[in-house]
Amino acid sequence: MDFSAFRDPKLARELIERIHELVGDRTINLMEVCGTHTVSIGRYGFRSIMPAGLKLLSGPGCPVCVTANRDIDHAIALANIDGAIITTFGDMMRVPGSSTSLAAQKAAGRDIRIVYSPLDALDIAEQNPDRPVIFMGVGFETTTPTIAAAILEAEARGLLNFSVYCAHKTTPPALRAIANDPETTIDGFILPGHVATITGLAPFSFLVDEFNTPGVVTGFEPVDILQGICMLVQIVVEDRPAIDNAYRRGVNADGNPVARQLVEQVFEPCDTTWRGLGPIAASGLAIRPEFSRFDARTRFDVPVEATVEPRGCRCGDVLRGAITPSDCPLFGRTCTPEHPVGPCMVSSEGSCAAYYRYRN
Repeated sequence: MDFSAFRDPKLARELIERIHELVGDRTINLMEVCGTHTVSIGRYGFRSIMPAGLKLLSGPGCPVCVTANRDIDHAIALANIDGAIITTFGDMMRVPGSSTSLAAQKAAGRDIRIVYSPLDALDIAEQNPDRPVIFMGVGFETTTPTIAAAILEAEARGLLNFSVYCAHKTTPPALRAIANDPETTIDGFILPGHVATITGLAPFSFLVDEFNTPGVVTGFEPVDILQGICMLVQIVVEDRPAIDNAYRRGVNADGNPVARQLVEQVFEPCDTTWRGLGPIAASGLAIRPEFSRFDARTRFDVPVEATVEPRGCRCGDVLRGAITPSDCPLFGRTCTPEHPVGPCMVSSEGSCAAYYRYRN
């Protein structure tokens, strides 16, 4: 596909002018709930060219960032199992737990390996049949189908030394929690394009039905994002709440039923804790009992240290839109990408990392 139209400077200027015209002297708060949107908005400098009254807030769109300290501590405890091999995506390595990190534990001699796919973890399990291989599963609706497929593949291969520590989350319950938060005022949501390719549009309809708050799904190129913002601002200004789609080349109304069926086969909803948002009912995914032999949570009984949150870190407030990263007193001072205090400065999709990288 030729993406040049989605980077066309003329189209971008026209959309920026239209956004200014629509906003006028109004005050409008929009929240992007995808980490890739946060990075793109920072990369293209969109916050600096929006109308004075239009504020773009970052939400809980980074799966690494919203992973609770307790889950990180649990993964670190699993690394202490004799002979265990922990596999994880790269961003999780440096996220601080209560007293250490997976990276620090690897440096101390634990066998912790970065993989690019859960299927890589399956290969490691096949190559090490006498050792438990545990994959730390973190992500939203976009990555969950691949984890479900890995568990089914492990069963097909008879890899009983493979298991998953499941810390997966689903997006809509978090948006409901934010819409209910008295400390945040969100006039519209820039909805996640990647997630919507799986879910479709229907799971976001509650925003209109329950909160009278609109949302627009959009893509990740400059014109995509500006078109999404423009559509959302127009909906807000005209006071006709709706869920709309500015990413039709990637998202259809029904999403991907095959991927959803795969997830439903392996996982079931469960209560889980989000960093910043706290416990949210039915917002997580647990491995179904019939696949419990692949569930590291129930398979391994390990002592997990008492959870301690990083002192002074306000990642939680950033993730729910109560503050921007630069409002945190640690931002850019004691908390930098080289020496992160909280996860939002670690992950490539983290709000603080994006604000820091594109601050100038």
